[in-house]
Amino acid sequence: MSIRHTCLKNDGAARLGRLFTPHGVVETPAFMPVGTVGTVKGIYPFQVEQSGSRILLANTYHLALRPGDERVARLGGLHRFMNWPHAILTDSGGYQVFSLSERRVVTDAGVKFRSHLDGSLIDLTPERAVQIQENLGSDIAMVLDVCPPAGCDHAEMAEAIRRTLLWAKRCQNAATRPDQSLFAIVQGGLDLEARAACAAELVAMDFPGYALGGFSVGESPEAMAQALPACAACLPVEKPRYLMGVGRPQDLIAGMAAGIDMFDCVLPTRNGRNASAYTRTGEVRLRNARHRDDPTPLEEGCPCPCCTGYSRAYLHHLFAAEEMLGPMLLSLHNLWFYQGLMREARQAIEKGAFNAWALEWLVCLEKTP
Repeated sequence: MSIRHTCLKNDGAARLGRLFTPHGVVETPAFMPVGTVGTVKGIYPFQVEQSGSRILLANTYHLALRPGDERVARLGGLHRFMNWPHAILTDSGGYQVFSLSERRVVTDAGVKFRSHLDGSLIDLTPERAVQIQENLGSDIAMVLDVCPPAGCDHAEMAEAIRRTLLWAKRCQNAATRPDQSLFAIVQGGLDLEARAACAAELVAMDFPGYALGGFSVGESPEAMAQALPACAACLPVEKPRYLMGVGRPQDLIAGMAAGIDMFDCVLPTRNGRNASAYTRTGEVRLRNARHRDDPTPLEEGCPCPCCTGYSRAYLHHLFAAEEMLGPMLLSLHNLWFYQGLMREARQAIEKGAFNAWALEWLVCLEKTP
């Protein structure tokens, strides 16, 4: 089976739904932890599952380099390889087109990279991006796109959109797996007319789902939040909507308010590895000396293994001693925090109370403990 999305209820533009995948049902809005190379850093797959996640993201470019997509296919596919029984979305490598600008050459044919591992030449075409993802066996694959930087000129933006549309069609033509769904990616930056035109052409191609790319690439969070409602409104109401790579809690709330169903970001685990934890009373930095003698949990009432088993003083000690358990525990807490935020959002939409819930959370998130 391929994916199917059902919208159960709307509260304003916010949507409560279910995403049916070959590896189970995902309640939406949903946050996807990032497992770039087939692992959410420092966290067992069963712990990711226990946090509430039923879908995670892996990276086409990195897995193709190491261990190699053909090897993963021979070993039974990415689900078996990483021991993750739930849904997986793989991105296409398009962000590497943006982030590895010093190592790339972009033409209509595709992108040529120098590997960040050994400098070898990699030729990533739309067809190859699809082939890699089919070998990995993800539930959702992404088209190869061109992500222009924030503030680029009109000509550069137009060229990025032209290539994104060209490559989307080639990806669609190359796709062969009936159990994998290919999502298109809408580009256009903060230019709403460009976004609408790009979306219209992609919607005419009739993809199973649509993503908004090219956000969180240098523009302000306020500018993104202002643009999101119009961008989301360009996408079909019956298809899942995915906002790529955006993940501050405040940004998730803005995205849900605009009608976005799916999110991903490295922030929960990256910040956890750097001694920063998300709580209802703001961000907590565990390296601060103020936590040295604090016997209280990181967050009162949080049911995660970090908060139910360890004190702030102990967490501070782990980071001071450079023990790996500190990053593991804070990453785990942050995943529970994010999944709890999404669960509460779904409950608020179901009750028709999303706006009040969102305002309460935004006030909390601005606090400094």
